[in-house]
Amino acid sequence: MSEIAGIVLAAGRSARMAPRNKLLMPIGGMPMIRRVTASVLESGVSPVVVVTGYEADRIVEALNGLDVTSVTNPSYADGISTSLKAGLETVSPTADGVLICLGDMPEIEIPVIHALLAAFTGPDAICVPVHRGRRGNPVLWGRKYFAEMMALTGDAGAKPLMARHTNSPIGVEVATDSIFEDVDSPADLARLKQRGANR
Repeated sequence: MSEIAGIVLAAGRSARMAPRNKLLMPIGGMPMIRRVTASVLESGVSPVVVVTGYEADRIVEALNGLDVTSVTNPSYADGISTSLKAGLETVSPTADGVLICLGDMPEIEIPVIHALLAAFTGPDAICVPVHRGRRGNPVLWGRKYFAEMMALTGDAGAKPLMARHTNSPIGVEVATDSIFEDVDSPADLARLKQRGANR
């Protein structure tokens, strides 16, 4: 069985939700970041690393009791690539792959993660969920790409690597648009609540 770690990116400043930290806002009766992290844990991915930065102490407090490793990225203001690297530095280099999750996607579904895990063929695989022809998140990356991720800079995640390795991504068809639902603004939050995300 492949060793798949998880990284939850939770370091951002929530600029469009200021002065509130969106990751601490309640969704489904719990802080958004706890909801996302709990789903990743429940999927069976292990270990799970949560990368913090902005209001790190409050994020860690919201994760109290969950079996995760929290790592603070002091360079979080320099972009998401720095958080990705901080997470990868904490993951065992012998891991076969890593599931990269965004902390602001509270509708992440465990069956989607299970589908990605089932599609994983080894360290050279990139498994990405697809719905109606569109790619979404989270994405499962094989170990082959770790070094390239560590070389990323600025406010860009690992997505550019897919363009570099056009023959590698494995599109995993899923029957949900939750793979697109991140929360960047009050309007996004309102839309999710309308859909019953905080039931």
